[in-house]
Amino acid sequence: MGYMIEGETGPWEVVIGLEVHAQVISKAKLFSGAAAHFGSEPNTQVSFVDAAFPGMLPVINRECVAQALRTGLGLNAHINLVSRFDRKNYFYPDLPAGYQISQYQHPIVGHGSIEIELADGTTKTIGITRLHLEQDAGKSLHDQHPTKSYIDLNRAGVALMEIVSEPDMRSPEEAGAYLRKLRSIMRYLGTCDGNMEEGSLRADINVSVRKPGEPFRTRCEVKNVNSIRFVMQAIEAEARRQVEVWESGGVVEQETRLFDPQRGVTRAMRSKEEAHDYRYFPDPDLLPLVIDEAWLEELRANLPELPDAKKRRFMQHYGLSAYDATLLVSEKATADYFEEVAKGRDAKLTANWVMGELFAVLNRTGRSIEQSPVSAQALGELLDLLADGTISGRIAKDVFEIMVETGEAPAVIVERKGLRQVTDTGAIEQAVTAVLAAHPKEVAAYKAGKERLFGFFVGQVMKAMAGKANPALVNEILKHKLG
Repeated sequence: MGYMIEGETGPWEVVIGLEVHAQVISKAKLFSGAAAHFGSEPNTQVSFVDAAFPGMLPVINRECVAQALRTGLGLNAHINLVSRFDRKNYFYPDLPAGYQISQYQHPIVGHGSIEIELADGTTKTIGITRLHLEQDAGKSLHDQHPTKSYIDLNRAGVALMEIVSEPDMRSPEEAGAYLRKLRSIMRYLGTCDGNMEEGSLRADINVSVRKPGEPFRTRCEVKNVNSIRFVMQAIEAEARRQVEVWESGGVVEQETRLFDPQRGVTRAMRSKEEAHDYRYFPDPDLLPLVIDEAWLEELRANLPELPDAKKRRFMQHYGLSAYDATLLVSEKATADYFEEVAKGRDAKLTANWVMGELFAVLNRTGRSIEQSPVSAQALGELLDLLADGTISGRIAKDVFEIMVETGEAPAVIVERKGLRQVTDTGAIEQAVTAVLAAHPKEVAAYKAGKERLFGFFVGQVMKAMAGKANPALVNEILKHKLG
């Protein structure tokens, strides 16, 4: 059995579906020419359309449509060549028109799927129900004034893709893996930057619980969770709450809830609306959206290599394990960096350095690989010095640390600090002889069968030679002298 929640009455299965709102990368909004970038002064990116001045007509942004199509293609999804925009009527305090232009029965993208990788190495396919385009709402700020709410309409009208999954996930881990994979695909495509801190990726989580083998029970929706960690925590908290409700003889009501990360609980926000409550009807200002097949094929032909294809290629071409390949392709910039270093070099060694030393430095300094203090070229030069025996593996790690601090080329550091590996057998023999002479007791114990002491002798010789002796030669000469 997979992930279960243990209740008083035995195990419960958790059923999870996600509705992800992904902000489209585009210069302008979905139906207006106002700018769509993040972080400008409040209300400086608002056109008459966004402010819902009377008589202002929406005009669709072709680039936003292209981005939705690219994303649909990246999700292996069915593209609907004819789709339609509807008005979703609802009290939006921060959408001046009082309705949202969205897609309901006729979305631009239909069924698709993505494959997720789990920590134990297994994969699972998660179904995508649909992807539709809609406009984002503005932002109400309640903490700027003691009695008033402030409204910033910069975000009003910005293009969103709502990506709805099938209820195929069964654990917080699967939901986290799904979000990471979805974000990775969109970043590769350049259709959404996936920045959850800036709100350009937000998730609504549908959660229900059931006894294994039962049909689905009532679900609740946890709204607007803005980090993968919080999504996983919210699922756990909401599932436990529902198990307690059912086990105490109660009934889970379908409602919308909010997650409080401080207290680790969800709380009721409002009873869930049904589609008819929104009074959807086709937007009279917009014609149906008809996609030209030739244009769609052009978009398809220009798609980049996506994470799954790149992973397969890394495994075949570089002989990497599925685990290593998955890690290296999760971000396009990481994959590009690895490939630049691996060109003409040992791929496994390259992967170990990128995932080991480099990742450690990036984590420690809180940088992304684009801001890496060591360029791909510089790391390649270091691995060349290692491969041709100029320096040992131990010294290479020290040189790498200096490269991080000073930004110098590895060859320059090796010369300046006199770190070249000693491959002069005479010098190494001298050091070995001295070490064995200084430790007669250990030599006797080794010869009497305590072979574990061999490592001790190697360590002493390396210490005597400031770590610069060629380890293979040290081993060879020691074996000879002790033999």
